[in-house]
Amino acid sequence: MKHRHALPLAIALATGLGQMACLHAEHAETASAGALTIRQQDADAYGQSPAGLEPEWAESFARGKRLFRQPWVIPPSSDEHIDGLGPLYNRASCAACHVNNGGGFAPDGPDDEMRAMVVRLGLPGALPGQAPRAHPVYGTQLNERGIPGTPGEGMACVDYAKFTVTMQGGETVELRRPLVRFCDLRYGPLGDGVEVSARIAPRLPGLGLLEAVDEASLDALARRPGPRSGRMNMLQPEPDAPAVGGRFGLKSNQVDLLRQIAAAAHEDMGLSSRLHPDQNCSAVQLQCLAAATGGTWELDDEALADLLVYVRLLGVPARRDAKAGETQRGERLFASYGCSECHVDTLVTAARAAHPLLSGQTIHPYTDLLLHDMGPDLADGRADHVASGTEWRTPPLWGIGLARTVNPRAGFLHDGRARSLLEAVLWHGGEALAMREAFRTAPPDDRAALLRFLESL
Repeated sequence: MKHRHALPLAIALATGLGQMACLHAEHAETASAGALTIRQQDADAYGQSPAGLEPEWAESFARGKRLFRQPWVIPPSSDEHIDGLGPLYNRASCAACHVNNGGGFAPDGPDDEMRAMVVRLGLPGALPGQAPRAHPVYGTQLNERGIPGTPGEGMACVDYAKFTVTMQGGETVELRRPLVRFCDLRYGPLGDGVEVSARIAPRLPGLGLLEAVDEASLDALARRPGPRSGRMNMLQPEPDAPAVGGRFGLKSNQVDLLRQIAAAAHEDMGLSSRLHPDQNCSAVQLQCLAAATGGTWELDDEALADLLVYVRLLGVPARRDAKAGETQRGERLFASYGCSECHVDTLVTAARAAHPLLSGQTIHPYTDLLLHDMGPDLADGRADHVASGTEWRTPPLWGIGLARTVNPRAGFLHDGRARSLLEAVLWHGGEALAMREAFRTAPPDDRAALLRFLESL
């Protein structure tokens, strides 16, 4: 596949471009993302580039945006720039799961299609520090769809067990626990003991800034005294290379955005690249192995570079009502309950990052990018490198107040079980159990203030 007019990958990956020449003028209370803070607050609030991009970068950003939204087509095609879908896949475009660059959602029940959720698989017995063991037939992710001549792998259905939680003051909140079952498998039964993890698509704003935080800063957070210091998921990006800390993916199983994008393209759309040169077929899926391809690398280096520029430079919406008294009281409660021990409010990016607008920025993402034990209620039982089956990376909270503006069906937590921020807080356990109970037993006015603070982010 050839891709016209793209920045060379070396430029898109370049580091050492220096710091910004001027300070960002936004007030720190609302400019959560420094130079990448944007003011748009509508359904496209997660899809904006920062002001002041040089023409070459702006053009690459625009090409990446088109590729992100463009449905890929079945090969061979008259348009070789967008062919290569499958042979097995979940969705035909990035935007199909990341609606308006926002978070995904869980099905409402077994009759509702998985539109922005995937099901990860694994076999027990992976050695500590290694990736999950792939299923010999279905691999590491169930691909529901297949191109003509290649049967999709089948369908997973989601039921819910529902129960209520009683709050201080007598209010009750209904929570739902997802129960995943396989209602149609086309390549035979899974077998016993398979690890199953449902995942919704995460929100995308500000990922380039999170990538630009140096590892030493995260290591310092992991070395904090106390039971909630967290830890990095240590990964080996290349054979014989030293281990480095992961920071992308729900269990921090990718070290940088390039690998995250290439892995998602391969797992979700069946697109090969230099990082994933083979088709996403197992050895027994003969029709898949015999299917036509879109070329040696269906997502070539230039296309990958444009997608990387796009995802790296997505801005973060400015905070709203940050100075309101109720919002500030909620922020104080957020800290007093201990929530800010994991959802760290302030990080600083490295002085030399992949673009000057990413360099030397003081940002407020409300994450430490570390793994934390969230207890048995949120566990998926699927270890991933160092991350255990109960550990999840602290998700960034910036922009979360616009999640439902961007995608009215957006869910919260790794599998979308939470339909509101209130539900998401009430699912916290493990290291966050004391914080959850402080919130649950707080006076209703205090709970409302904390939720208003979250909605301001």
